[in-house]
Amino acid sequence: MIPGADNVRPEPEGGQLPPVRSPLADTTPLIDSPADVPPPPRQNLLIKELLRGSAVTTILAILVAMIVGGILMAITDEDVQAAAGYFFSRPTDTLGAVWNAVYGGYEALFRGSIFNPRAADFATQIRPLTNTLGFAAPLIAAGLGVALAFRVGLFNIGGRGQILIGAATAALLTFNLGLPMVLQLPLTLAAGIAGGAIWGGIVGILKARTGAHEVILTIMLNYIAFYLVTWMVRTPGVLQRPAGDQPISAGTPANAQFPQLLGERFPLLDWGFVIVVAATLFVWWLVERSSLGFRLRAVGENPHAAQAAGISVQRMYIYAMLFAGGLAGLAGMNQIQGAVTDGFDGLIDAGIGFDAITVALLGRSRAWGVFAAGILFGALKAGSFTMQASQGIPVDIVLVVQALIVLFIAAPPLIRTMFFLPKTDAEKAAKARAKSAKKAVTA
Repeated sequence: MIPGADNVRPEPEGGQLPPVRSPLADTTPLIDSPADVPPPPRQNLLIKELLRGSAVTTILAILVAMIVGGILMAITDEDVQAAAGYFFSRPTDTLGAVWNAVYGGYEALFRGSIFNPRAADFATQIRPLTNTLGFAAPLIAAGLGVALAFRVGLFNIGGRGQILIGAATAALLTFNLGLPMVLQLPLTLAAGIAGGAIWGGIVGILKARTGAHEVILTIMLNYIAFYLVTWMVRTPGVLQRPAGDQPISAGTPANAQFPQLLGERFPLLDWGFVIVVAATLFVWWLVERSSLGFRLRAVGENPHAAQAAGISVQRMYIYAMLFAGGLAGLAGMNQIQGAVTDGFDGLIDAGIGFDAITVALLGRSRAWGVFAAGILFGALKAGSFTMQASQGIPVDIVLVVQALIVLFIAAPPLIRTMFFLPKTDAEKAAKARAKSAKKAVTA
């Protein structure tokens, strides 16, 4: 007889042992149950609501904005105003003037941003497209920075300051090195990205350590960056152009400038656009495919749940703002290494820092969505100059169209109501809660 045989459990029929209950079955969970986890902060819910929406609502929002833009073109056109004076006697004259104004405006926009069929040769015909890509590059880079922060639940309003500090850092550290292009260009680029990352990282650290709101921090740092760079370009021996008294920096050294991508006939398209494409791919991989991106997205969904799961929310805030600032710094490098190489001042951002917010919203804070939105806004900017030159339409109308796009993107229920689209489950639930609350009050 085998010792201890009485304690051996006999094998049941069928040759399979019954399931054994885990000794951990009755232990306390390592993290709180879902019911115990607080809901996400209101700010995170607001960002999720802004970024929620389908491609259909986005396209319709752009369409409505273009229609309103056409109405503005017609109202401000002199021929339309003249024909409107005798509308009731000859209405066709007014309608024809309206058509000519709107069609002429958008046709000029197309010629200035995509393709110019009136040009003599093919290279000149496609130059508007290359201009669009050139204008889009810094918008995409800065938009990626805003979008990445959005995905973590942060409002990065500091693109302007990050662009300025990136440009100033690159100029201070690298413009006087006099190295060959193979060294000078990447060093200048890296210095600009690092400067923007440091300026954004300050926001992340203060947010993580003190709980200060990032909107207040970024707005204040925008002012600090502007006045700091303005002082630099006004001070001899710092950034002011040598042997000059104007508040402007020295020009970017030739060996630090991005080479033109397709030659001298396309001056606005340089290798900076290729770097922006690579940055878009990197952000997509970082946010959607990497383990760090998973933690960043988890914090954006619900920082309380992420903290309960063992994710350092404070560290993710710092990482997010470092990346966001570095991308804004890349936008600054597209300016001083590509578009503006004859010196810069405190206005080098050219509104890109704030336009990046609209680009991120339009792109739903997805990397390739931001890329497409940047192309659209680059096309509007490139085409607006042709609109004004050939049709006399103010450039400000394009700015109004951009603002309307953001307005309609941020209000998907308005678009769905205008086009009789079905409501989302969230809207139905909100309507049901409102009815229940109304009944409870009147009962």
